[in-house]
Amino acid sequence: MTAPTGRRVLVTGLGTFWGGRVAHALEADPNVEVIVGLDTVEPTIPLERTEYVRVDANYSILARIVKATQVDTIVHSFLVVDPTQMSNRAMHEINVIGTMNLFAAASAVGSTVRNVVVKSATLVYGCTPEDPTWFTEDMTPTRPLRSPVERSLESVEGYVRDFAEDNPHVAVSLLRFANVIGQEIVTPLTRALELPVVPSLFGYDPRFQFVHEDDVIRSILFVLNHNLAGVYNVAGDDLLPWTEVAALAGRKTVPMSPIATGAFIWPWKRLGLIDLPDEYLHLLRYGRGVDNSRLKQAGFHYEYTSAQAVRAFVEAMRLRRTVGDHQPTYRYENDVEQFFRHSPAVVRDQAAP
Repeated sequence: MTAPTGRRVLVTGLGTFWGGRVAHALEADPNVEVIVGLDTVEPTIPLERTEYVRVDANYSILARIVKATQVDTIVHSFLVVDPTQMSNRAMHEINVIGTMNLFAAASAVGSTVRNVVVKSATLVYGCTPEDPTWFTEDMTPTRPLRSPVERSLESVEGYVRDFAEDNPHVAVSLLRFANVIGQEIVTPLTRALELPVVPSLFGYDPRFQFVHEDDVIRSILFVLNHNLAGVYNVAGDDLLPWTEVAALAGRKTVPMSPIATGAFIWPWKRLGLIDLPDEYLHLLRYGRGVDNSRLKQAGFHYEYTSAQAVRAFVEAMRLRRTVGDHQPTYRYENDVEQFFRHSPAVVRDQAAP
């Protein structure tokens, strides 16, 4: 049997915003020989070389897939960090049970896995009035985490630490991303910034830190290409007051009472305009900043500061309102893609003589 000549990568959450984009970026790397993507749903962006495998939410079949494909690299992008996406039970199933099954497969006897990258979030630091201006990777929350999404990510990181300790031959990278913003990503914060007026809390103007969606992908590829192990905060330089973020978006803030905030937001949520979970309401009160120097010292260069990331989002928002979306949203259909790839009816490009 011929030995593999390039990297063989497994991407979790292929149908998510991040999974599809990670796979698309990997396809451009000639040193990547095989890309296998797992999800409960098909990918939503066009992919050429990535093989899609439908699985259940907790990845119970993962051990068989790792063994059969002999992947050497796993990019675990399938972690829910937005609690508005699903129920707490479903989120626990994906984040905690799914990650537990992933590491069980990666540590099985005869496993070929040598690199694991886990996409986490700075939510694991919590958000309280006692927080430092900058969290470093070695710091822990100043208060016990209480929300389901924070506690699920805390559990995930515990599995990451245990796996890294038990498998020193594997380069395990844990990336904690700040609030992501950019041209395409949709989050509770980006939805809030697109409202006619932006919600805030009376008496508070917290400082926010952002990372551009392109820097998210670039950082994942960077740690892979450099076999970096360890924990890294990923966030653009500088902190921005929330009123300044709103001003960059051409919006004014409307202060809400910090008491009974949920009652104030309820009519907006009822109309489908906004859904700010507790984690984001805490951000609107206290903000959060993380030290991004560790990854920069390893050689990573950010393309965007926090302010530049917000401006990129604002420019994309204005463009959509001016010209709209000319092209319909692509929906990946596996049978259609297989037709284009393998049907004899499709005329292939001929090499020039």
